[in-house]
Amino acid sequence: MTMNLSWLDDFAALAASGNFSRAADERHMTQPAFSRRVRALEEWLGVDLFDRSSQPAQLTEVGHWFRQVAQDLQAEVARIPGEARAIAEASSTTLRFASTHALSFTFMPRWLRTLESQTAVGPIQLVSDVQQKCEALVLQSQAQFMLAHGHARVRGPLDEAGCPSLVVGTDRLIPVSAPDKNGHPVHRLPPDGKTSAVHLLSYSTESGLGRILRELKGPALDRLHAPNMLTAHLASVLRTMALDGRGLAWLPQLLVGEDIDSCRLVVAAPEEWSIDLEIRLYRDRAALGKAAEAFWLAAQEAAATAS
Repeated sequence: MTMNLSWLDDFAALAASGNFSRAADERHMTQPAFSRRVRALEEWLGVDLFDRSSQPAQLTEVGHWFRQVAQDLQAEVARIPGEARAIAEASSTTLRFASTHALSFTFMPRWLRTLESQTAVGPIQLVSDVQQKCEALVLQSQAQFMLAHGHARVRGPLDEAGCPSLVVGTDRLIPVSAPDKNGHPVHRLPPDGKTSAVHLLSYSTESGLGRILRELKGPALDRLHAPNMLTAHLASVLRTMALDGRGLAWLPQLLVGEDIDSCRLVVAAPEEWSIDLEIRLYRDRAALGKAAEAFWLAAQEAAATAS
C-alpha cells in the first residue's frame, strides 16, 4: 500500500476535534468514507493513531508523535512548488513583467530600448492590467517586476511589503477637458471655486492613479460637490470620455501630451491641481534568476545615471 498525501489532511482534521462526523464534514466526504481513509493511514503505518474507545477520539502515544511528523511533511510538501519555480527561474532568460496599461504603451517601450543599449534583455512576458492586479502578481511571485506610477507621499501594498523599487522616470497628472469652440475647457475648475458646470470622470479603486489622486486631492475634490459622470479602471478610457466632452479627468501627461499639443484636450484647472508623478520599477523581494538579477542591476545603473 502506498500512502496518499491527502491522508495527512484527514489525520489533522480528526486530531483537531476527535469527532469523526465533524472531521468528515470538514473534509467534504461521508463519515464512512472518511473513517476508511483514516484506517488506511493506520494500516500503512501499522499502528493505531486514535483511541476510539473514548468520545471524542483521543490520539494514542504514536498519534501524538505522528502529529508533528505530519505537520513537518505538510510543510515540506508546501515548499516544493516554490523551490521548483526557483530552480526553473534560475536558468530562465524570460523576464516576467506586470505594468499598468498607460505605461505599457507609453513609457515602457522607449525605457526598454534605453536599457537594451546597456545590457542584453531577453524575452519578456508582459501582463498589462490595473495597478491593483499588477501588485498582486508581484506579491504572489507570479511577476518579477512591476512598472507603475507612484508618489513619494503615497504608499501602496508593495511598499508595505518591503519590495525594493527604483524611480525610473517622471510624469505628471493633469486635469484636462475637451475645449469649446473658443478653445476654453468645457469642464473646468476655476480659481474662484465655482464648479456648477464641472462633470468629473473618476478612477475606480483598482487604479493606482486613482489612489494617488484620492490621497493627495481627496478632501479638495470632496469640497467641489461636482457630479461624477463616469468611473473607470483605465486612464485610456477616461481619456476617450474626456475627448468626447463628457467631463474633466486627471490624466498622465505621457498619455495625453499629444492631445494637449494638438488642442484636442486643454488644461482645465489651475496649476495647484496637477500632481508630479514618479514612474517606479518594483521587484519581487525574493532572489531572482540570473537574467532577472542582471536586468535589475542594469535598471539601477540607468536610474543612477539619469538622476
